[in-house]
Amino acid sequence: MIPYGKHNIIRDDIDAVVDVLEHHFLTQGSKVPEFEKALCDYTGAKYCTAVNSGTSGLHVACLALGVGIGDYLWTSPNSFAASANCGLYCAAKVDFVDIDAVTRNICPIKLEQKLLTAQQHGTLPKALVVVHFAGHSCDMETIHALCKPLNIAIIEDAAHALGAMYNHKPVGCCEFSDMAVLSFHPVKSITTAEGGAIVSNNKILADACALYAKHGITRDIDQLSSESEGPWYYQQLVLGYNYRLSDLQAALGISQLKRIDSFIQQRRELASRYLDALPNLPLKLPTKDSLKESSWHLFMVEVTEHDRKSVYEQLHRLGIGVNVHYIPIHCHPYYRDLGFAPTDFPISVDFYEHALTLPLFVGLSHAEQDKVIEALRSVLQ
Repeated sequence: MIPYGKHNIIRDDIDAVVDVLEHHFLTQGSKVPEFEKALCDYTGAKYCTAVNSGTSGLHVACLALGVGIGDYLWTSPNSFAASANCGLYCAAKVDFVDIDAVTRNICPIKLEQKLLTAQQHGTLPKALVVVHFAGHSCDMETIHALCKPLNIAIIEDAAHALGAMYNHKPVGCCEFSDMAVLSFHPVKSITTAEGGAIVSNNKILADACALYAKHGITRDIDQLSSESEGPWYYQQLVLGYNYRLSDLQAALGISQLKRIDSFIQQRRELASRYLDALPNLPLKLPTKDSLKESSWHLFMVEVTEHDRKSVYEQLHRLGIGVNVHYIPIHCHPYYRDLGFAPTDFPISVDFYEHALTLPLFVGLSHAEQDKVIEALRSVLQ
């Protein structure tokens, strides 16, 4: 079975983790700060807080912004549930902006229309979580121009997009956002097994992220509410969480990050081969416009003339582990109980009903990819 995604681990990664096991602190040592600095150097952001998952990162970002009861948080329905759940964790109300049928990201036109309506009704969101779906950046400059005059904070859910570019700058540089959240799940651009990070250029937000991710506790003399009683002294300033990343995971991330450029290059090459091989099949393909800027976390096609479930099952029988991303968030039972209906965001639902994720990962050989292509041809022709 050729899976849709797979991690890539080499001897250097293993040695980096073993070195921590044999010679370093397993937690709260030097490796997490080293990893945070490496992520800042790579993305161009000034500050970074590493956490134990992308989901934790989204939660912490919302906490840092003060999202809470009575606030609204908007995001894309075309994402994993964490992109919306982070608002609910803070007792905010969640709503969605439908996607553009071509980019599969939040549609700026629909966003502008929804903002005008919300402004009239006094229901503007405190924060907008933009999702760089499949590794393709949203139109951040336009989104920023719409949100900033209304004092709406922007969080980039860049879980798919480490290694992607926007306007010739790395996704994560936060030029058009307050924070960006990264994920290091095994199928992402790099992995720490589980892990994530929040990057930002705003020191106040960065300090708040670090505080909320570490129990709300600090030893920083400048943050203490009274004079320190000694080197052991610390204070809890807010109700925080234990979202820390371990040094074992950070060591793996440092090693992986050294190879990210080659990882992204391989993903783009594989995406290019798909784009060249599949145009004659009854499929809607991703746009070639993003070929050189996307991180290509996922290669998504839309089945246009066949039953998607039947195609999925036939491909699995042929040893091709295709997948589907994602069930629109508002269609889940939990969100339907909150009052959402599938018809609320029809473009996201239409995309989901036709979407199919093809195998694409570092280490996928051309022979394996050719097997995927031939299997598609045999099923669809």
